[in-house]
Amino acid sequence: MKRIFEAVGSPLQFDRESFRCRHSLLGHPALELENLAGVVQRLPSDNVFFSSGLLPKDADFDRAHVDYRTGLSLKDTVENMMTSNSYIMLRAPEQDPSFHELYRALLSEVEDLMRAQGVGTRAVDPMLYLFIASPNSVTPFHLDRYSTLLMQFRGTKAVHISKAWDEAVVPAADLEAFVARSGSKVSYRETFDQTATRYTFGPGDALHIPFVAPHYVKNGPDDVSVSLSIIFNTRETARHLRALRANHALRRRLGPLGYQPVPVNRFLPLDHVKSGMERVVRRARGLLPA
Repeated sequence: MKRIFEAVGSPLQFDRESFRCRHSLLGHPALELENLAGVVQRLPSDNVFFSSGLLPKDADFDRAHVDYRTGLSLKDTVENMMTSNSYIMLRAPEQDPSFHELYRALLSEVEDLMRAQGVGTRAVDPMLYLFIASPNSVTPFHLDRYSTLLMQFRGTKAVHISKAWDEAVVPAADLEAFVARSGSKVSYRETFDQTATRYTFGPGDALHIPFVAPHYVKNGPDDVSVSLSIIFNTRETARHLRALRANHALRRRLGPLGYQPVPVNRFLPLDHVKSGMERVVRRARGLLPA
């Protein structure tokens, strides 16, 4: 079977650096606009988010579908993507039969990449996200609690990414609070643009966005943009997630006493201890199976 991701370079870059490569899925029937219009209607409403595409880059990404409504119905948004200045995000389109085979193929290749780097054999909580956006739409500054491979199918875009774990861009306490889902927003800082790498790409291009690497996206002016990402965690990033949640709990409870935990990704043995501690606590609370 033909590989989906081509010219990915060294797998050791994976989750260490962002990088651009190519994908071989152009022309796949699941990604044609006619099929996507049906998928938008068939998915559960909780999986479909739509808003204005003309957002400031410092908008709250998680609340864009609430704070920047266009007043259009979903049907009108889909039918007028070229002119409606709109943005649609579909969560887990693999629930639709037209995406089943594509999802299985992408997941298999992701797990091959993981094995090549030695970060596990099974992807943790994998999922697809699909993005359909009007020309000039902006995906605001944000970071993700997972690793991403983003593929472009129609239109062009520029993605600005800075390195993960840069505390001048996202302070350690802010990162921990975000990962712990405390309700806090990771705020855009001007230091981001000083360190970000800008990738411009079009149909057939793919981009790896490392775990918790801050980024924002600006679509090109000439056409509707269609892109698809597969998100997942590895054994390593799942450990980071647990350690970050542990740090947030320590900072919240002991911070008033002057305690400042060592930021995650500074000292690996300590991260392992925090990760294990967080698992024990969650199991004791009944949040994990015994």
